[in-house]
Amino acid sequence: MAPAQNSGFTVWLTGLSGAGKTTIGHAVAVELERRGLHVEVLDGDVVRTHLSKGLGFSHEDRDTNIERIGWVASRLTRHGAAVVVAAISPYDTTRKRVRALVEEQGPFVEVWVKAPLEECARRDVKGLYAKAFAGEITQFTGVDDPYEEPDDAEVVADTVALSPDESVALVMAELERLGIVPVATPASAPR
Repeated sequence: MAPAQNSGFTVWLTGLSGAGKTTIGHAVAVELERRGLHVEVLDGDVVRTHLSKGLGFSHEDRDTNIERIGWVASRLTRHGAAVVVAAISPYDTTRKRVRALVEEQGPFVEVWVKAPLEECARRDVKGLYAKAFAGEITQFTGVDDPYEEPDDAEVVADTVALSPDESVALVMAELERLGIVPVATPASAPR
């Protein structure tokens, strides 16, 4: 059964640091707003500062952070928001728990923002990968802490093969296919 249009839902972008989650997430949010939806963006870095301050990067702390984001996403979904989450969310079991939590309130669409570690390190303007490779930072996802690739994501956006605009188009096409958002009309299409 397709959900009613304009009901709340969550688009969850997962992937390595530097894969393009934030870039794609913000562009998806803009497109959803163009279609008249109320959008809330939960960026992992911002949420960690405001909601998960004090948590470290142990497996347990990462799970707690992602579960907090998932709980907020579920509440916003329940109240009719189009929620866009951009968070590394490295562990498959935790992503599945978050999916189940959100799906109690509305649709959940997982987007794997896929890029190889070497490409993410090349893109890294903060130099975090270099520090992780040098051992100056530990528990860094993809270097000395695992990233468990999703095997059930509704969308795989390979950011080496696709431009940000092409990745956004993939996400929007899936949301349309699932009946979560209305099909773009010429008036709502990007200009």
